[in-house]
Amino acid sequence: MTTNPTLATTSGTAVHEHHYPELSKKQKNAILAAMCIALIAVVSSVSGLNTAQQKITEELGTTQSEFLWVTNGYTLALAALLMPIGAIGDRWSRRKILLGGLSIYLVSNILGAFASGTGMLIATRVIAGVGASMIMPVTLSVITSTFHGEERERAIGIWSGFAGAGAILGMFVSSVIVDNFSWPLVFVLPIVLALLAAFLAAKNVVDIAEHHEGRFDVIGGVLSALAVGGLVFGIHEGPEKGWGEAITLLPLAVGVLATAAFIFYELRHENPLLNVRVFKNRMLSAGTGLLFLIFIVMMGLFLVMPQFLMGVLGWGAVKATAGLLPMAAAMMPLSTISPLIARKTGTRTVFIIGFAMAAVGLAIVATMVSAETGYLSILPGLLIMGAGIGLSMTPGTSAITGSLPAEDQGIASALNDSVREIGASIGIAFIGSILSSGYADRMGDASTKVTEIAASMPALPEGLSPEGAGELVKEGIFQAAAMSQQLGQIEAFKPQAGELLLSAQHAFVDSWSNTMWIGAGIAAFAAVLAVILTPSKEKENEFRADRD
Repeated sequence: MTTNPTLATTSGTAVHEHHYPELSKKQKNAILAAMCIALIAVVSSVSGLNTAQQKITEELGTTQSEFLWVTNGYTLALAALLMPIGAIGDRWSRRKILLGGLSIYLVSNILGAFASGTGMLIATRVIAGVGASMIMPVTLSVITSTFHGEERERAIGIWSGFAGAGAILGMFVSSVIVDNFSWPLVFVLPIVLALLAAFLAAKNVVDIAEHHEGRFDVIGGVLSALAVGGLVFGIHEGPEKGWGEAITLLPLAVGVLATAAFIFYELRHENPLLNVRVFKNRMLSAGTGLLFLIFIVMMGLFLVMPQFLMGVLGWGAVKATAGLLPMAAAMMPLSTISPLIARKTGTRTVFIIGFAMAAVGLAIVATMVSAETGYLSILPGLLIMGAGIGLSMTPGTSAITGSLPAEDQGIASALNDSVREIGASIGIAFIGSILSSGYADRMGDASTKVTEIAASMPALPEGLSPEGAGELVKEGIFQAAAMSQQLGQIEAFKPQAGELLLSAQHAFVDSWSNTMWIGAGIAAFAAVLAVILTPSKEKENEFRADRD
């Protein structure tokens, strides 16, 4: 047996020594592989299914609103249950929670592949989200309790790289499947990954439950689920239903009130789910805040980048997804080595350089993008931005997991994942809304022309008025492209069809450029925040000495 000391909480809780079996290098590598494979299965699930939206809509008759629930049902169940399930894993058994989650996830994806209707598909996605909430926090807590010292930070770096790039990899594989086979085969990827992860985990992960005094904090668990779930639900509904609608405002209000109640209750509870006083630790506060900003920028870009490649450049789904791979290729290696750089230069320096690179990369993309110059004009900026995000992600996760003791690594991992989910939701909603609003404003004249043309047409599609046709082209570049194609089928309107498409492309590029500038601004703000929040190298070295 080997003894591994753990860091005391910042509230002054006594340090405990935890005894873990000595593991061989081969077994540790197998555990790391299992956790990364399970993580890819979880993070790629949403992006992968999005590639099949058109075929699902055609075969199941799914509406746009219903399809949002196919994706949001999964995300909501995952985000809401992260904190309580992370804490349960700490108390009961991380291995059992992981294998149970993989089993639920596996069965739900098999059922999803055979879904005969939208209702069944939504139900299987919600169940898959429950399974994912059991998998995701445990993948990181198993790593942080298996590896120690520099090994631990390297392992967290590899995990972070897959957490960032897994969505791109899943989207690429799924788009290849959708283009060449039927949509239910999209579920093959998560099924295969879950099976492989379960096999490796069952064979190698040690069954350890941490010792905890007192009863499980049920009220804290419920409040955390309402807080995270309410915020994520409201943020997801805002862009689609409107920010002033009750379906958006009510869950946001629940989320805010539950967050306040959670903090109030946890400060007074003898055995809290999360000791919120640990946020006095500047490493934890900096890691949480900066990781939140990273995911706002990164997931916002993941949303709008394929729209540019497909809508403006006319690429297909597979080629558009492949266009994101260079960014993932720049991100993953730097995620792995950033902890080693942080040990030499300090986490503050790594954060500053990483966010500065992300800001510069986004500024280059915003400056160089055009409908005429194509993908190569933005590729340098994407590579620089991907490298910057890769450099910044791992120190954020290391700061969060390293600030809580070994017996709370499940809740630390859940906190890390919750920050990512909320940041991702805000990034998608915020960046997406800015792009849509800017595009609609720039399409005013084109919309008026389409209304006039539609009024002179002998017939319109059923249920579409001339005014509706004008408003339709303002909804998005894909709608404008579809309208241009319809007009182009009428000889007299072919010139106007070409003008409409060109107007839509330029309106989209101008608005897209503005969103990149906003992303650059957020990244630059994060770099300044890193200077203010992150402790000096000397203070950080004291923190590392206590932790290691």
